[in-house]
Amino acid sequence: MNGKQLAKGWSVMRAAAMALIACMMCIGVAFATTGTQVVKEAGIRAVVAEYVRERTAGLGVETEIRKMAPIGDLKLPAGTVSYEVQAPRSWEGWGRANLALIVRVDDRVQRNIPVTVDVEALADAVVAAHPLARGDIITSDDVTVQKRDISSVNGRVYRSIDEVVGKRVKNAVRANTLLSGASIEKVPLVKSGQLVTIIAESPALRLTATGKARGNGAEGDIIKVQNMGSLKEIPARVIDVGTVQVDF
Repeated sequence: MNGKQLAKGWSVMRAAAMALIACMMCIGVAFATTGTQVVKEAGIRAVVAEYVRERTAGLGVETEIRKMAPIGDLKLPAGTVSYEVQAPRSWEGWGRANLALIVRVDDRVQRNIPVTVDVEALADAVVAAHPLARGDIITSDDVTVQKRDISSVNGRVYRSIDEVVGKRVKNAVRANTLLSGASIEKVPLVKSGQLVTIIAESPALRLTATGKARGNGAEGDIIKVQNMGSLKEIPARVIDVGTVQVDF
């Protein structure tokens, strides 16, 4: 074999080796690719949206996510992907909240992602038909029901007129404003320092005593009452004007 033939042989062998290395590299990339999967951000957002929908189902509200913090695509191991969304226990399902999205592959936790959301909630709610002054006792002519976004309201939102009639305006309310637990209150039937009748009864026995209220209370409220005979303070439920009841 002459020199030219030898050089040509080495060239062929070198090209074959390079091709083999390239082929092995390709196989390695394929193995890496088939061992992972990518979950798109749109799919993750859909999971959170479905959680919000389920959490608020049956509450008479129409929810929509106004804003959600960016999450990005997720690169996960190959396998069956499942999700769990966790929210603060006190969260009603609307307004701003910090959620946690737990991502599992074949039941093994892979990611725990904080997700900040801001959810709009449209619902029938009670609003003032005209300006209401502090101390006003609400009548049916003072209010109406409209569909509103209740997500930013502080305190309880009233959904029917019957819930607010007879209550007292705690803070002045402008016309067309939602009524909430922050703006109205129950009318106290018992005032602090007032003498009241304490009732304790069972199916077979009824006892009464005179007491002094140690706080204001509306119907159904629990207040402290001092028994004028024993001078002990006990919790009692307001029944009506001048009457409270204790558990027997």
